[in-house]
Amino acid sequence: MRLWSIHPKYLDTKGLLAVWREGLLAQKVLSGKTRGYRRHPQLERFRGSGRPMSAIRDYLLVVCRQAKMRGYAFNECKVSPCGNDPCEKICVSRGQLVFEFGHLLSKLKTRDVKKYKELRKVKRISAHPLFRIVAGSKERWERGGRRGSCA
Repeated sequence: MRLWSIHPKYLDTKGLLAVWREGLLAQKVLSGKTRGYRRHPQLERFRGSGRPMSAIRDYLLVVCRQAKMRGYAFNECKVSPCGNDPCEKICVSRGQLVFEFGHLLSKLKTRDVKKYKELRKVKRISAHPLFRIVAGSKERWERGGRRGSCA
């Protein structure tokens, strides 16, 4: 499961489809509707938000909007409604964004060369709007990561 911290505008078609599917799975896990993936490390930050269902809702709605901008028909009705109040932003370290962007580039190098060449020119990496960028290295929940900071 990869719930990208980087903005979904960077994802190629396969990446966007995957994050939608995995986000819907995360929504099921967080709502207690499935037994699998309950201990997945990427869910820590959603659980730690204080309002995990609102956080995953806000995350998925941004992915859905990005898909619609590209002409895809993601079904927004699959996103669980849980009030209209937006979730507070979740901290993500700059190091995590850099790590994820590099990870995406390595995937795109073989999967979508055109997108790879386009993204290599990016100077400043944007986060998914749910996240607030803070100083730090890779997040501790990232495989092999060290704890970032949220100050």
